[in-house]
Amino acid sequence: MGLFKFLKGEFIEVIHWEDASQDTMVYKFPIEGKQQIKEGAQLIVRPSQVAVFVYEGQIADVYEPGKYSLVTDTMPILTSLSNWKHLFENHFKTDVYFVNTKQFTNQKWGTTNPIMMRDQDFGMLRLRGFGVYAFRVGNPVVFLKEVFGSNRFYTADKITEHLKSLIVSSTSDVIAESQIAAMDLSTQYDEIGQMAMARIMERFEIFGLAISDFIIENLSLPESVEQAIDKRTQMGALGDLNQYMKFQSAEALRDAAQNTGGGMASMGAGLGAGMGIGNMMKDAMSTPTTPAEPVASVVQINCPKCHVLVNKGTKFCPECGNSLINTCIACGHTLDMGAKFCVDCGTSQILELNCSKCGEKVQSGTKFCPHCGEKTQE
Repeated sequence: MGLFKFLKGEFIEVIHWEDASQDTMVYKFPIEGKQQIKEGAQLIVRPSQVAVFVYEGQIADVYEPGKYSLVTDTMPILTSLSNWKHLFENHFKTDVYFVNTKQFTNQKWGTTNPIMMRDQDFGMLRLRGFGVYAFRVGNPVVFLKEVFGSNRFYTADKITEHLKSLIVSSTSDVIAESQIAAMDLSTQYDEIGQMAMARIMERFEIFGLAISDFIIENLSLPESVEQAIDKRTQMGALGDLNQYMKFQSAEALRDAAQNTGGGMASMGAGLGAGMGIGNMMKDAMSTPTTPAEPVASVVQINCPKCHVLVNKGTKFCPECGNSLINTCIACGHTLDMGAKFCVDCGTSQILELNCSKCGEKVQSGTKFCPHCGEKTQE
């Protein structure tokens, strides 16, 4: 009886793993000392698990969820590697790893240092972000080769720090390449998240992992930029400067009411400040208007020869070339064309003579008769 119990303890008949934890990713089935797996033993792989058999450092058979009887027909790779079909009749030895393929949810990510980005409205910005993600083992064989190694068990917290670095790096690239304005970032979380998730997936696959969900909870701007956005929103809500001045006055009244020690003096100072600020902004934002220069009225006279209208002060008629310079018949002072009296000596300039050729009346001082062109008498 004692020998039977000893032999029974040396052979493993049932292989399974019940996960009592929430973060174990890989569990090595305990095979102690000289224990060996009995041929025909039962393998039970529960949902969200994958069983991987490793023989002498080489990954052999991989089993999806289900119940298996371990015989040569159900272990083709291990049978080929070890040739135990011919060497062993009742038992064999190998390492068995259970890989947890469930989703590890509610994993936190966040920027350790600000993300630098160039914005079309505010220039260079320092952006911070955080959120949550979920991942799982997508390829158990790759995960065992690249990450797990030969440990007895492996938990999620051993790799999450590295995953956070990959996430922040990929998300930073996506935000910079998207060139979304800082004012519009809060409306594009889903779109940015989808683009970042595709980029992250490529980097996770190297380790046999898959990202199943990625959420951006917040992308925060520097406090100074947020204040500038608040001011811009406030001005947009006010609509015009008159409303802004009323708003400032109301704010001053409220502050004065709260300042019980200031009394009417504080109220007056607050109102003055509100009105002053409003006027300053109104002056700063209004476009100065340059007063139009007065347009000088143009006086025209008739050319005494061709009777064409000519601007007063013109020396020669542009139509006939007649001299338009008029001089006093008495003192020779230059007069405006059409002047009836000399401004210097007061002599009347309306004296008339008879043309020696045609006999028509000609104004005194005219050198040529406007009717026939004959030179008049001096």
